[in-house]
Amino acid sequence: MIVIAIANQKGGVGKTTTAINVGTALAATGQRVLLLDLDPQGNASTGFGLSRADREHSTYDLLVTDANLEDVAVPTKVPGLDIVPATQDLSGAEIELIEFEARTHRLDGAISRHSGQRWDVVLIDCPPSLGLLTINAMVAAHALLVPLQCEFFALEGLSQLLNTVERIRSRFNPGLSILGVVLTMYDRRNRLTDQVSDDVRAVLGRVVFDTVIPRNVRLSEAPSHGLPALIYDHRCVGSQAYIALAREVIDRLPKLKKAA
Repeated sequence: MIVIAIANQKGGVGKTTTAINVGTALAATGQRVLLLDLDPQGNASTGFGLSRADREHSTYDLLVTDANLEDVAVPTKVPGLDIVPATQDLSGAEIELIEFEARTHRLDGAISRHSGQRWDVVLIDCPPSLGLLTINAMVAAHALLVPLQCEFFALEGLSQLLNTVERIRSRFNPGLSILGVVLTMYDRRNRLTDQVSDDVRAVLGRVVFDTVIPRNVRLSEAPSHGLPALIYDHRCVGSQAYIALAREVIDRLPKLKKAA
């Protein structure tokens, strides 16, 4: 079971959209996918049409109690894709986790307790911060998928994230790798977009996925209908981009399986 955290401390870069649509595309190829909504805002849960009333259990239970993945995961409208939703309880989890001795390993412990073969890939939608929730995700993950918005401060934020990754590697999870960086909200009409793309590729090379995710209205509309964009409108350019990104992710999975 491969665990991939989708992380960037900056908000509004497309983490949740990436988690929902990459998860959907992976499930469409036959991968059995579990999505952990670790963001207190719960947007990934909403994006699959889960109302607040339907969220009996959540990732809060994984972190603060000894709940099992099988007991808190629920199916989505996408065949082969389950989700552990987020609830408002998660907002106070970071404060409650301080009381635990192994507070950085709570999520890792919950995933490690799962001994079955129910899922092939676990995706973790992280909150827009580098707090204890995101650290738990990085400790539990084999690799990070980093959505990066094509804007002026992108490299500065990426540098901070990579520094955090190095600290996680040195203290908690030496096997943590970068699966890839995906450029999001790409607008070819904007010269700055091309400049940021060129800069990121010059610094990180092949770590950056070839696929870029364009600005697309249909991607923004889909969550309001409780559907992934790939189901809401699979022909739109945003959906086609995520299908291409999923192919690249699948190509990189074998290396993670060897390391897992």
